[in-house]
Amino acid sequence: MSRTDFNTLLEAGVHFGHLKRKWNPKMAPYIFMEKNGIHIIDLHKTVIKLDEAAAAMKQIVKSGRRVLFVATKKQAKEIVAEKVAAVGMPYVTERWAGGMLTNFPTIRKAVKKMATIDKMTNDGTFDNFSKREKLQIARQRAKLEKNLGSIADLNRLPAALFVIDVQKEQNAVKEAKRLSIPVFAMVDTCCDPTDIDYVIPANDDAQKSIATILDVVCAAIAEGAEERKLEKEKEAQEAEAQEAASKKEAKPRIKKAVKAAVDTEEQVLAEVVAATEEGAKEE
Repeated sequence: MSRTDFNTLLEAGVHFGHLKRKWNPKMAPYIFMEKNGIHIIDLHKTVIKLDEAAAAMKQIVKSGRRVLFVATKKQAKEIVAEKVAAVGMPYVTERWAGGMLTNFPTIRKAVKKMATIDKMTNDGTFDNFSKREKLQIARQRAKLEKNLGSIADLNRLPAALFVIDVQKEQNAVKEAKRLSIPVFAMVDTCCDPTDIDYVIPANDDAQKSIATILDVVCAAIAEGAEERKLEKEKEAQEAEAQEAASKKEAKPRIKKAVKAAVDTEEQVLAEVVAATEEGAKEE
C-alpha cells in the first residue's frame, strides 16, 4: 500500500519544476512535460520514489540509527525544525559547518563546550568571571547553540542524510559520499541526481511542497521508532519470563542439592558418632 497520495502531492505543487532553460538533463527520467516554459515533474514517479525512501528511512530508525536532515534555505528552515524535532531526529538549518561529518570529533568537542558552559552556569563558576568575560562566554554559547544546538544529541555519525536542495547543500552531500553515508533528497529539475542514493523528484522551493514530503518521511520515521520501542519492550518481557522460568526450574534443583547436603551431613555425623562409640568400647 502506498504511503503517498497523488492528489495530495498535486495540491501541494510538488510537480512544479524549474524553468526549462535551467534544467539538468540528468533529471529527464523524472520530467513529465514542459508547460509555459516550466518543467512538470512526473508525480507518478515521485510517489514511487517517496514510498521507497520512506520505507528505507523507517528501517534505519527501527534499527536504532539516526537520520540527519539538512535544509539551510529560508523556505525550509522552520518547517524542518518543527517537523523533524517532533520525531526526535537531528537537523541542520543554519550554515553547514565544513567537516560536520568528515571531522565529526571536532564538532563533538564544540557541542561538549556548550555543555561545559552550562555546567559552569549551574555550579556557580560563571559568577567568578568578570562582566566582560561573562558577555564573551554568553555570546559564544549563543553562537554554538544556533549552529549546533539541533545536533547536540548526535553522539555518532548519522546513518543517513536527508537533504532539501542538493545544489545548496552540495558540501553536505560531498561529505556524506566520502564517508559512504546514504543520501536521501528532494531533487528539483535543475539539480544533478547523480550522487543521491534515494532521489525524490519534487519542487524544493515551495513551502507546501517541502512540508508535504516531510510529512510522509516523518510519519515513516515515527513508525520505525514506535516499532523499535515495541520490539524492545517485547524483548524485555521475554527476558523477564525467561529469568522467571530459570528461577522456577532452579528451585527443585536447589531443594535437591540442599537435601543431599543435609543427608550427607547426617551420614557423616552418624559415622563420627559410631566411630566414637566404637573407640569408647575398645577402651
